[in-house]
Amino acid sequence: MTDWPEARSDDNRGGRYGRGSASAQPEGARVMRQVRRGPAAPPGQGAYGGVPQQPSYVDGHGSGGGYDSGYNTGQVYGTPSGGGPGGPGGDGGYAPQRPAPDWRRRIKWTAITVVTVLVVTTVGTYFWADSKLNRDVDLSKVIERPEKGEGTNYLIVGSDSREGLSAEDKKNLHTGSADGKRTDSMMILHTGDNGPTLISLPRDSNVEIPSFVGSESGKTYPSTGRQVKLNAAYAEDGPELLVRTVEFNTGLHIDHYVEIGFAGFANIVDAVGGVEMDIPQDIKDTKSGADLKKGKQTLNGEEALAFVRTRYALAGSDLDRTKNQQKFLSALANQVATPGTVLNPFKLYPTMGAGLDSLIVDKEMGLFDLADMFWSMKGVSGGEGTSMNMPIAGSTGGNLLWDKAKVKQLVSQLNNDEKVTVKGN
Repeated sequence: MTDWPEARSDDNRGGRYGRGSASAQPEGARVMRQVRRGPAAPPGQGAYGGVPQQPSYVDGHGSGGGYDSGYNTGQVYGTPSGGGPGGPGGDGGYAPQRPAPDWRRRIKWTAITVVTVLVVTTVGTYFWADSKLNRDVDLSKVIERPEKGEGTNYLIVGSDSREGLSAEDKKNLHTGSADGKRTDSMMILHTGDNGPTLISLPRDSNVEIPSFVGSESGKTYPSTGRQVKLNAAYAEDGPELLVRTVEFNTGLHIDHYVEIGFAGFANIVDAVGGVEMDIPQDIKDTKSGADLKKGKQTLNGEEALAFVRTRYALAGSDLDRTKNQQKFLSALANQVATPGTVLNPFKLYPTMGAGLDSLIVDKEMGLFDLADMFWSMKGVSGGEGTSMNMPIAGSTGGNLLWDKAKVKQLVSQLNNDEKVTVKGN
């Protein structure tokens, strides 16, 4: 009963194949676990939404004993390389995650691009504007000049030049058709540490024409003590003699010269969209063409030119006219320097073009000097500076006589860049 068949041990099993088995296969093959895989699914279309089909395990008895779920190999949702369904390249399961955007890098390159564009635009604008300045006045031809003081002095001249005006323009602007050009207004603008000072020089001021060197001929003309109106110096030999005459009669060194004609003045005003002014009284002047009502209003180029040229409609004649000119030029500078003009290329470039085309300056004048002049004029109207007429002591033969004592004190304060305390007319 207890005897097993002789084939109990492997070495002595004889020709039998197993315990009570009728199978024709050896026992080793019958009990060995076998892996059966179905046909491979097409790429990206595995069973259950991209999860690969698990292999089935069977043994010789048909049971699923010893089942391995695949966790040991880490192949539950894909192959080790991640290239199966649901990984990169597959369309099932979870999509691959995009890397987070590098905002620091984007901001850096955006800033570099913006700065580059601004630098290129600024440099290009500078050279464009600098090339448009008409540097026609040579102050090196002025002889026997006073010693330079503190601060900077600009001689600003409005001429009655009709250059560039058509017959219709002359009619609309009431400029007449006289040949040549004369000074219609003259001002000294001093800039320094104590605020800007704007001083009008009435064109009827009585002055002496000193010795000078002709700007064109180079010939020296000795002084004869001639007493003339100030605007006669410009009419005789242009800007260089005017500068020489102003310096000789004041003792003030002129650093830069700026001149603008009728057409340029009107064009600048129109380019900025007009200038708001508070007109002190009703003005009607047939010679200048002014027809303005008292009160605040925006003047276009034609109206502005008529306003600053008005002389005969004002009781104080030339002195009152110079005060109006100061007010208007300060208001114009204030309008040009507003963010609405400076930051708007559709206003800035036409304004710069209109102004620079019509300005005549000295050979040493730069754009930064011009900018300093405009900002200083803005400061005059903003209350930071002072505006005045040259102190007058009386008149002779229709010419206005300067108060020599006050003029000497005024020039001393300007040369030392002190606060101006002298009162003008």
